[in-house]
Amino acid sequence: MGAGTMGNGIAHVFAQWGHEVTLVDVAAEPLERARATIAKNLERQVRKGALTEADRDATLARIRMATERTAAAGAALVVEAVPEDLQLKADLLGDLGRIAPDAIVASNTSSISITALARHAAHPDRVIGMHFMNPVPVMKLVEVIRGLQTSDETTATVMELARALDKTPVEVNDSAGFVANRVLMPMINEAVYCVMEGVAAPEAVDTVMKLGMNHPMGPLALADLIGLDTCHAILEVLHADLGDKYRPCPLLGRYVAAGWLGRKSGRGFFDYSAA
Repeated sequence: MGAGTMGNGIAHVFAQWGHEVTLVDVAAEPLERARATIAKNLERQVRKGALTEADRDATLARIRMATERTAAAGAALVVEAVPEDLQLKADLLGDLGRIAPDAIVASNTSSISITALARHAAHPDRVIGMHFMNPVPVMKLVEVIRGLQTSDETTATVMELARALDKTPVEVNDSAGFVANRVLMPMINEAVYCVMEGVAAPEAVDTVMKLGMNHPMGPLALADLIGLDTCHAILEVLHADLGDKYRPCPLLGRYVAAGWLGRKSGRGFFDYSAA
């Protein structure tokens, strides 16, 4: 559910490892973009020798597109990757209780409580967090988040499934931001403060973190990749739950207000218009 950056990556990985996938979004246009992105990423894998042309074609053939939630009927697993909005996700989980009553529902939320989401589901014991990392076809980690109601059976099934996707699942308990974003987002936020307060230019901040801390990507380039709007939304959840140390930097909010969202909009802390 959701054909954006994370949704199309998740569909790609499941289809690559032999699963029949239905990718659902509210309109045809995001689905067309998703198919084009998946095809481009599969072609990159072929060029690198990681995938054969036959495997590429078979992967694409396993993905069908739909614009109605009812396409989830009969699914064994629904992965929710809609925007980071509690009400939107809650409404979806409520619908899925009627549409796919036997499915495990795995939320790819970056920060919202799995326990809070599960209260809106018909079967809270079958709701779990399955937090993939971006870009999904490349990154090995999957945070598997247990809500208060999540059953042992659901957790074991999702852990096993993640391993079958050639991922490394790490089980964590439900808390705002889980582990990945609880640690990552303060670093990104502080990097934005360094820019806002004139401590250093974005290029300098990222160079320090890459060369001094051995990070493969600087925090501001990473924020641009994640999406500045997504970073801001995650920080707002963390701020509400964990206090002022997670308050979003005002400059981050101004960039989001300006539509400077990072790679997906062509501009964030860096310029991607020529990419």
